[in-house]
Amino acid sequence: MDDLLEMQACNLMCLPENYQMKYYFYHILSWPQLLYVAEDYGGKIVGYVLAKMEEESSEPCHGHITSLAVLRTHRKLGIATKLMNAAQNAMEGVFGAEYVSLHVRRSNRAAFNLYASTLGYKIHDVEAKYYADGEDAYDMRKQLKGRQQQQQISRGHHHHHHHGGGCCSGEAKLVGTGSGAAASSEGKDSSMENKGCSFWDSKNMGKEIGGAYQEIMW
Repeated sequence: MDDLLEMQACNLMCLPENYQMKYYFYHILSWPQLLYVAEDYGGKIVGYVLAKMEEESSEPCHGHITSLAVLRTHRKLGIATKLMNAAQNAMEGVFGAEYVSLHVRRSNRAAFNLYASTLGYKIHDVEAKYYADGEDAYDMRKQLKGRQQQQQISRGHHHHHHHGGGCCSGEAKLVGTGSGAAASSEGKDSSMENKGCSFWDSKNMGKEIGGAYQEIMW
């Protein structure tokens, strides 16, 4: 429960979009594989990513980043990138997601640059007056690499075999969670060690809900 309160405090300090405690519980109980936190070595949560799976019948299976926050004192160390990569890898490896979506304020240039330049998201649409204060949002999406590779292989297979083989949506899940889940993150290990941060896959987010933490170190 303390961890949930720290996550909520981090959210309140960093973002204007805030949530009631029941919303965190909903995510944790529904998609425990998609919630990651970064802690300093004193055990304080300094960042988190909250994500979920979207299952609308009109869209392919995909994940959505609900909220990402890193305390100002721990920014520019690659923490947000590592949290995002861990969540994306879990979406693909555990749930077979084809892409990831998120919303970002048009005025939030720092976040937009992270998503577009560092993480490879592209603008899919602009949603007018998406936020409570009337600001527009960019609807951004990223195709997951494993799915791109699978589609390319499938296209080649159909071409050479005259559509004789199948390419089902669940054939290949290339990346999973665990200690190597975000190994592709940029190498900023020395900076991370100087700040004293560790990363946790909050698989059931605390002993109160059940299950042990799984540590992810870079």
